[in-house]
Amino acid sequence: MIRTKCTGLMKFPGRDVKFLVGKERREVFAHRCILACRCEVFHGMFSHHFQRSVVKEWLEEPLVLSEVQPDVFLAVIEFLYTNCVSLNKIIALEVLTSAVEYGLNDLRKLCIEFITDTLTVETVSEAFQAAVTFGQIDMRDKCLEFIENCTKEVVSTRGFYELSDVALLFILKSDHLLIDESELLLAVREWAHVNALVLERPIAEVAKEAVREVRLFLLSPEELTKLENENHKDNLIPVEQIAEVWKFHALKKWSPGAQSHLLQRRKGTRRREHHRYLNHSHK
Repeated sequence: MIRTKCTGLMKFPGRDVKFLVGKERREVFAHRCILACRCEVFHGMFSHHFQRSVVKEWLEEPLVLSEVQPDVFLAVIEFLYTNCVSLNKIIALEVLTSAVEYGLNDLRKLCIEFITDTLTVETVSEAFQAAVTFGQIDMRDKCLEFIENCTKEVVSTRGFYELSDVALLFILKSDHLLIDESELLLAVREWAHVNALVLERPIAEVAKEAVREVRLFLLSPEELTKLENENHKDNLIPVEQIAEVWKFHALKKWSPGAQSHLLQRRKGTRRREHHRYLNHSHK
């Protein structure tokens, strides 16, 4: 359990609002005055409900919340009554979602604290995705740091394959990933294949933005040849992008228009002979 300082809210008798929560329509009773006082969303919800009902009928005409899990909703109710919340790894991200939706900033902070303190290889991608989706910068940065330190393990998890293209881009822009570019490219290819199936879109379209952040300049000529052979099967990477790298290998220098960060070795990049021609090598 995570706790903050409680506000000493009274336990009023006579609960006057009933919710039917989740697909199983679990009954949850509460006090309208407490929820409305503590949360603007509930205040608006009750005001709308009051316009078409009378207080004595509220228990007979419950509010239906079918899209939220009962345990998640009960955690929100617990926080509204006590300023404390009981979290576990199963519900924490969904409670965070509810905290954002209900505008409960203190609950949001508690959720972020719990999530970032209990990150694992299996959960970090989902947490990172939530942080990107809800614009939680501190949480996003802590998740990214975890991913950077365990990159090889993270890219083989289901959560990695379920990342959005926006979330994946944040990861691919990092210089500190502990993985070689050839292995990272394989992970991006697998991510693209999975998402192409799910979204029913061409692989090249799904991966359009992501492949721009793959640092092909770090690959050796032998690896680039292998990449071309694989690319004939799925067209993951534009031919022009590969041609630009071949030009670099031929001239031992890159064109003025090349983005410098694509020449930067990542923390986990294995050294190749041609890296000595890259002025922006990772130290």
